[in-house]
Amino acid sequence: MVNFMLKISADLENLTNLQPQGGCDDPSFPYLFKLKCGRCGELSQKETCVSLGDTVPLLQGKGTTNLVQKCKFCMREGTVTMIPGKGRPLTQEDCEGGKFAPLMLFDCRGYEPVGFVFGVGWKVESLEGTKFEGIDLSGDDFSEYDEKGECPVMISNLRSTFEPVK
Repeated sequence: MVNFMLKISADLENLTNLQPQGGCDDPSFPYLFKLKCGRCGELSQKETCVSLGDTVPLLQGKGTTNLVQKCKFCMREGTVTMIPGKGRPLTQEDCEGGKFAPLMLFDCRGYEPVGFVFGVGWKVESLEGTKFEGIDLSGDDFSEYDEKGECPVMISNLRSTFEPVK
């Protein structure tokens, strides 16, 4: 069993608190990434989508998980279970310090998550308090004008990493 913390970073211009629309534990937020098989090393061809609100029963034992999937190459089965309560928004302070913010913790059995894809359903607020919601980051950036703060705002240089956690 290995846990992987998804961490994100970006350049935030006049913005702070970048996070999924319903917060870091949004049950409907889609996390998209590829999976690498822990046995044969095969990388999935397409991104896999998991969200906190979608659960399936475990095939063996009690409980639920967010994803059960077989490797198409070696046929080994693996699971991905999301562990809420470990993430926080990306702040202006993180960006200024070149730091990543933890977003979601994944308990991966038989797989390793690779290559998180930024998509739709994000929110952020300006340093003056203006809220921007429903942001689509699939184009790798976001720019707007903050009327209240009378300044341009922008998200660019999106980065992510999955770090093993003990």
